[in-house]
Amino acid sequence: MVIKRNPKVVGIYRLTMKKDSDNFRQSAILDVMQILRKYGIEIIIYESELKENNFYNLEVINDINLFKQKAELILTNRMHEELKDVEDKVYTGDLYQRD
Repeated sequence: MVIKRNPKVVGIYRLTMKKDSDNFRQSAILDVMQILRKYGIEIIIYESELKENNFYNLEVINDINLFKQKAELILTNRMHEELKDVEDKVYTGDLYQRD
């Protein structure tokens, strides 16, 4: 679905699998990122737990407003309040918005 929209820049909002978690080492979103890269899609990441400015050679943006502005589509495991203003470009599996 995301690839069919032919985005140039996809934002990954948080690398964690659960809301308010800080464990992203085995997150499913890492596999999704690899697939998107194979299609030549630029990926940017917003992750408040990362202090580095890149992760797996991908740009990490710590300014949520800049992140939302740069990303054409945003992927997240869980919907968060700070994405409500751009929910038209958010893709999430969080149908019921609960953990």
